[in-house]
Amino acid sequence: MSLKGKNAVVTGSTSGIGLAIARAFAAEGVNVTLNGFGDAAEIEALRAGIESEFGVKALYSDADLTKAAACAGLVAYAQENLGSVDILVNNAGMQHVAPVEEFPDDKWDLILALNLSAAFHAIKAAVPGMKARQWGRIINTASAHALVASPFKSAYVAAKHGIAGLTKTVALETAPFGITVNAICPGYVWTPLVEKQIPDTMKARGMTEQQVKDMLLAEQPTKQFVTVEEVAALAVFLAGDNARSITGALQQMDGGWVAK
Repeated sequence: MSLKGKNAVVTGSTSGIGLAIARAFAAEGVNVTLNGFGDAAEIEALRAGIESEFGVKALYSDADLTKAAACAGLVAYAQENLGSVDILVNNAGMQHVAPVEEFPDDKWDLILALNLSAAFHAIKAAVPGMKARQWGRIINTASAHALVASPFKSAYVAAKHGIAGLTKTVALETAPFGITVNAICPGYVWTPLVEKQIPDTMKARGMTEQQVKDMLLAEQPTKQFVTVEEVAALAVFLAGDNARSITGALQQMDGGWVAK
């Protein structure tokens, strides 16, 4: 069965991994709802560009996913305007790097809200429609940090470990309804999120920019950053029929990091 005509919501999709995923689904004929922050004119250009390039409907919502009601509202907006949410990609995230004793309380709360709770609230809103249609795909962008830890990232690692547990639990609950729930666990992907981490990591570890980049890639035996296109291609595969028996899985895409 083709994905053409299905409807997807991709959170955190105005740049980086999320935008690549939204574009990859659009290339398969999937209507997409973008979500994220940024310059309004740039976002409108992205949205209109997807429609013209791929011949699909593309919506945009600026829902603040740190708020539970906004997560449910995003799903409702897509359902009202597209008719359904068949594919939900929980990708929105943020990072802060600091020793645990110096980690700001507000940053902890924000990262847990956006990186973990937002996925829960969006899933809660989307699952009833998926159950009614007996088909759905939920794909959570996790991280190698859903499986292993790194210093100075207590909130991020806690949230991503939480995403791993949420993925498995919802997969078990929804398996009888034609719904699959999986997480993609990339290593370091060259995105704006990683780029923004560099100065904080330099400060926390007393390193130069090049030393930080070398340190990041030291975790990955391939010595290469994962690309957003690679992550997007895996998301499209997980939504397809050939992946219907894959559910509750944490799909590593980390250049061998976790295998060490």
